[in-house]
Amino acid sequence: MSLQERIEALKTKHHALELAIEEEIGRPSPDDLKIGRLKKQKLMIKDEFTNLSQKAAC
Repeated sequence: MSLQERIEALKTKHHALELAIEEEIGRPSPDDLKIGRLKKQKLMIKDEFTNLSQKAAC
């Protein structure tokens, strides 16, 4: 997988996590632990995306 393909895959996963967070928040009884785990995953993906984007710019 090329660097650009990896970046695009991360963007897609980041978006999917955002949707999952919104869906969980919208539930009548949202699971705060699940939301926290999803947000942590989303942040880790964002960090990796940022690192890869910086490498691609070099």
